[in-house]
Amino acid sequence: MNIGVDAAALGMSNAVTSSTNDVNSGYWNPAGLIALEDKQVSLMHASYFANIAQYDYAAFAMPIDERSAWGVSMIRFGVDDILNTTQLIDDQGNIDYNRISLFSTADYGVTFSYARKLPVPGFQYGVNAKVIRRIIGKFANSWGFGFDVGLQFERNNWKFGLMVRDITTTYNVWTIDEEEYNKIKDAVEGQNQELPESTEITLPKAQLGMSKKFDFHNDTSLLAAFNLNMRFAKTNDLISTDGLSIDPALGLEFGYTDLVFLRAGVGNFQLIEQIDNTVYNPSYRVGFQPNVGLGFKYKGIEIDYALTDLGNQSAALYSNIFSVKVDLSIFR
Repeated sequence: MNIGVDAAALGMSNAVTSSTNDVNSGYWNPAGLIALEDKQVSLMHASYFANIAQYDYAAFAMPIDERSAWGVSMIRFGVDDILNTTQLIDDQGNIDYNRISLFSTADYGVTFSYARKLPVPGFQYGVNAKVIRRIIGKFANSWGFGFDVGLQFERNNWKFGLMVRDITTTYNVWTIDEEEYNKIKDAVEGQNQELPESTEITLPKAQLGMSKKFDFHNDTSLLAAFNLNMRFAKTNDLISTDGLSIDPALGLEFGYTDLVFLRAGVGNFQLIEQIDNTVYNPSYRVGFQPNVGLGFKYKGIEIDYALTDLGNQSAALYSNIFSVKVDLSIFR
């Protein structure tokens, strides 16, 4: 649920908390759904870790009236066809390859979003209700529930946004198949002797953003956006204290005739350290994640592409992400 959706937003390093205004707002800031003028759908696919893991996203949203809108989205991140070799060796110590089976592990997130304008001009809010489903073959599965709250404000062409994820703390409760667990608990002597914890907790996070779009006389425009991504714990973020850590992100989108878009962003600023807490490279102690993207929009159909760094620019590990967004009014 933290990776992000929509190649357009990922190309801007996710700095879209204040500017998001389409079907994908259900993820980035549900308050942005208010900008919808008609029904929209969005699809995205990405492969991670040399195509081992698949990341898919689909969303639908529409206005209810002039002051409110709603949407629903689903995310799946999964690894399929994993070899289950726990029964490879039988009780007599014989290897039998026919005893190998396949299983999948996948995380699902379904989000229901609602947005509404406030009586105060320029203000709008949105809320998300999330259902989390996690499955590890037949070994274990869990259900989780959580809520997000978003707010946007616009004045003098400046936009401001606040998104608080998992505001009530999101809980996942696991069910473990003890029969399957008992088959493997003695595989390594002295390890896995007790069942894992059955409760998984996701703490709240906040994103504060601001943006402004500059329109020029030659049919070009520039959207500049800035985010402060905050976690309420000490991490390796660029700004880190015992109670709050902040990771800044900057995104730019250059547009021509509202048809072609070129995007760039930088974020995920981290202090690079070794396991023993020594700095990885004293002359280059701050790591960051650069992203670029390209988009085309024509008659309500927008196709976007992003080339994103997975956080280790020294190894040049990049991921190609594609997404499509369709305004369903084009079919009328």
